Amino acid sequence: MNKHKKKQDLDLLQSSQTPTCETHLVHLDNVRSTQAQILATDKAQQMAEIFGILADPNRLRLLSALVNQELCVCDLAALMKMTESAVCHQLRLLKVMHLVNYRREGRNVYYTLADSHAINLYRSLVENLNEPNV
Repeated sequence: MNKHKKKQDLDLLQSSQTPTCETHLVHLDNVRSTQAQILATDKAQQMAEIFGILADPNRLRLLSALVNQELCVCDLAALMKMTESAVCHQLRLLKVMHLVNYRREGRNVYYTLADSHAINLYRSLVENLNEPNV
């Protein structure tokens, strides 16, 4: 995002004057055609919980480490410069949201991204950040 666009977005967030319609005319055709597409409240809640989990930079960094390969907790702790306990706490939250899976091999626990949906979500977000804004 360029600096001018970021400033505009920040100004809009800080402003109490959000742009609104000047006339109060409901377009019933638009409302009816969109009504079937709007998320159900329970689905929206589930998605909000996932996005809430993803709102943490450490969890996003963990996902980025797991995009291309399986890693054990020890490796993830070294990569993240965090304690194994702290990494396990973050991984537990990601596991609850079905974003990562694990397997035991002897005394080690290896984590991977849960499925292609988690990988696609991560890659989509990264691509969006890398696109130049017009």
